[in-house]
Amino acid sequence: MRVIIQRVSEASVTIDGKEKANINQGLLILLGIEVADEKDDRDWLIRKVVNMRIFNDKDGVMNLSVNDINGDVLIVSQFTLHASTKKGNRPSYMKAAPPVQAEEHYELFKKEMTEAIGKPIQCGEFGADMKVHLLNDGPVTIIMDSKNKE
Repeated sequence: MRVIIQRVSEASVTIDGKEKANINQGLLILLGIEVADEKDDRDWLIRKVVNMRIFNDKDGVMNLSVNDINGDVLIVSQFTLHASTKKGNRPSYMKAAPPVQAEEHYELFKKEMTEAIGKPIQCGEFGADMKVHLLNDGPVTIIMDSKNKE
């Protein structure tokens, strides 16, 4: 399981010209699920994301988590995070989980993230063609992979 988390001042998702979700200060999470992902991958990522200290404290030091600031969370599924670009110029998505498996993990990730931050989250729509708007704050962008815990 792979995520790109972005610290945002605001973010939104539009589908077919209609706004589906929007948040103020918090995290935009792009979530990619691969074939080999399991519950342990979700648990590790959620724990890390919720506790990641990437928001500024009163001294301007990145010392606070999304929970500490009572921030919002917007989750968008993105299978292209598992693109392999090793050969040729057309990415391969062989590692990306098939839609049924990916959607199951996506739904569980959303549910468990809601529980972890203790308030409702916002979401895109699985499998939809979405337009994502964000105002990256910092910019702060972090890539995390449950199979490569660096």
